[in-house]
Amino acid sequence: MSNQITTAHVQQYKDNVLITYQQAGSKLRGSVQERTVTGRADFWDRVDQTAAQKKLSRNSDTPLVNTPHSRRMVTLQDYEWADLIDKQDAIRILIDPQSAYAVNAGYALGRSFDDEVINAFDGIAYGAIDGSTQITFSSEKAGDEDFSGAALTVPNLVQVKLDLDAQDVPDEGRHIVMRPAGFAQLLKQSTAPMISNADYNTVKALVNGEIDTFLGFKFHRTTRMPQGNLSQDGLGANLSYGFAWHEKSMGISVGMEFITRVTERSDKSYATQVYVAGSFGATRLQGNGVVRFKINETN
Repeated sequence: MSNQITTAHVQQYKDNVLITYQQAGSKLRGSVQERTVTGRADFWDRVDQTAAQKKLSRNSDTPLVNTPHSRRMVTLQDYEWADLIDKQDAIRILIDPQSAYAVNAGYALGRSFDDEVINAFDGIAYGAIDGSTQITFSSEKAGDEDFSGAALTVPNLVQVKLDLDAQDVPDEGRHIVMRPAGFAQLLKQSTAPMISNADYNTVKALVNGEIDTFLGFKFHRTTRMPQGNLSQDGLGANLSYGFAWHEKSMGISVGMEFITRVTERSDKSYATQVYVAGSFGATRLQGNGVVRFKINETN
């Protein structure tokens, strides 16, 4: 049971429960391939590129091209959230907190959805027929850029774009996600000679939330990105990662869409239980459609 509900007792005169500042659900849903599945694991089948054969003579034998097949495995993870509201608590407060609890729980699961995607950007992917082969990010990435020596710049973003262009990644459906510091650093270029007024005005509108696209990317701002004193991949203090990707290079399998239940618990003195659950997992489908870049948040 939540021990914090007493803070909303008689002194609380607002008509809604105040939900503290937080990421309100998922920011990345819709930016990756998604499908509904049944079972604990899901396999995404892939068909790799082939080459056409030149015909050298009339009535020649028909060439047979062996189309390469591969797959990626997703193991679904179960997430759930629950809290109890005592009958006495409901009487003491002047509002009904049930709806706010459900909203808060939904926000929590939405953030877990994003965490699954973010962890899959450069995490271990599992391939082969049975998912037994490990595929590292370094073995199939489109780019791994280090921009931590100075503030993030528009030319840096152009380099990320070039990394994807070099892999023939389609122009439509590209995305970038990074922490707020990356957006702030882009604004520091107002006097830089390599940026035009038009670019600066666009970046300013991007940071202010007036637009969400630039250089063909749709931008997503989140505090869920890896950062801090992490030992892996040299991500030390004040450093954070951002990612650029094509929406078909990432996949998430949903075994159970978010469900919400508000019920009485007879075993808990008929307290009201707010319960939310979901089941999902993500994987990197095509590493050559993903670019990782590093930012120093103190720049």
